[in-house]
Amino acid sequence: MARAFAEISFTPAVLNIQKQQGSAHSYAKFLTPEAERGDHLTEAEKAFIAARDGFYQATISETGWPYVQFRGGPKGFLKTINDRTIAYADFRGNRQYVSTGNLTGIDKISLILMDYPNQRRLKIWGRAKLIEKEEDAELLSSLMIDGYRAMPERAVVITIEAFDWNCPRHIPQRLTLEELQPHILPLQKQIILLDEENKALKSQLGSAL
Repeated sequence: MARAFAEISFTPAVLNIQKQQGSAHSYAKFLTPEAERGDHLTEAEKAFIAARDGFYQATISETGWPYVQFRGGPKGFLKTINDRTIAYADFRGNRQYVSTGNLTGIDKISLILMDYPNQRRLKIWGRAKLIEKEEDAELLSSLMIDGYRAMPERAVVITIEAFDWNCPRHIPQRLTLEELQPHILPLQKQIILLDEENKALKSQLGSAL
């Protein structure tokens, strides 16, 4: 855990619960000046972000309610601009604009990026800026993925305040069809060979009768 993340997430109420539950001592080291800051992406985080085809995003309404949604797209649609900035093209969806509306009032945003096959999870906290297509068409164009048919309405540019790699415990292993294919392919080939052998044996038996 990095200090930037601990400073944001360990509120007085959280620290009080940690004290009650006996975990305050083990987490205190993350709030010391010597602790790694953890608000600049390294090559490991950049590579992880580039490999994702979706993430969970949380925003806050002006009435104080959190709103969580899944944002999906082609692999790599969430792009790293620099070590403190990530961005994505906001594609047209059901046009409820809940996240968009929330971010116009409160710019705080939180992302959870999942790698289910390898049981890895990256949490990112930041502040989002909405940039409409008319404001910066060049930026929006740079965030698009060639061949992906979707209508971009704006860019969401996120300045990172903190990030943290979560413990892999309790993360279920799940695979998409694309991720499952390398495991299925050898079985498919084996089935084809067995089918051919079966046909050959039937042909031999038929000839012997």
